[in-house]
Amino acid sequence: MKIAWIGTGVMGKHMLLHLHEKGHDVSVYNRTYQKAEPLKKEGIHVCKTIEECVQKAEVIFTMVGYPKDVEEVYQEIFIHVSKGAILVDMTTSSPQLAKQLYQKAKELGLSMLDAPVSGGDSGAKNATLSIMAGGDKETYEKIVPLFSCMGTSLHYMGEAGNGQHCKACNQIAVAGAVAAMSEAIVYAKAQGLEVESVLDAIRKGAAGSWQMDHTAPRVLNNDFEPGFYIKHFVKDMHIVQQEMKDKNELQMLNSVCSMYEELEKNGEGNKGTQALLHYYENVK
Repeated sequence: MKIAWIGTGVMGKHMLLHLHEKGHDVSVYNRTYQKAEPLKKEGIHVCKTIEECVQKAEVIFTMVGYPKDVEEVYQEIFIHVSKGAILVDMTTSSPQLAKQLYQKAKELGLSMLDAPVSGGDSGAKNATLSIMAGGDKETYEKIVPLFSCMGTSLHYMGEAGNGQHCKACNQIAVAGAVAAMSEAIVYAKAQGLEVESVLDAIRKGAAGSWQMDHTAPRVLNNDFEPGFYIKHFVKDMHIVQQEMKDKNELQMLNSVCSMYEELEKNGEGNKGTQALLHYYENVK
């Protein structure tokens, strides 16, 4: 298929390469052209404008940073896209914005899914992402073969916006898991235990989690490079808070969010979420 991909960040660049490797004709656009330019040597068409990227594309994927970026990108896409194209936003974004874009796409004779992902940079590299999609079931079924190039856990969640709501649930659970992992490491260090041995002992029992298996080893290696940016996780938690405004208070989520906000304020927004450990190290 002729595919346009917008957003070549930590995860997006790997995801689009999987589509290319499966024989699809992929054109890409990134706001900072220099970040996408190295993809040329992989046989990817690197475009300087959204207009150039989306022309004649059958499917357009977007994976950018923030809801405002999603909104800006789709204002441009809607002008230049071919009628009948399928739009798939894989950004973790606002459920309400997802519904608005779906409706606008429908008015223009287009189909649209909100399909955020979970699995971090390792899931993107290994094509093992979990993908949760909202929109029309018929559209979802058309895109399943493409999703299968990027992920192994594919889920249709119902109407437009439900993919984003499902991802919000994911981020709530991740917030608790990262904090739990961090506190376990802090406790082990405070008691003079060998941390790696402790994690080996508990990760296969009831305390086991994806974070224990994939993120804890990075912490032990003092690797705080982003598999997922702190600044984007803060954005995700703010989306959850907005959706839950005037509803139930999510005390754990709110507590973890405040810790990450402190790290972001201290200049650690571009580090990986595993850098939450630094919050505990600096707060007694």
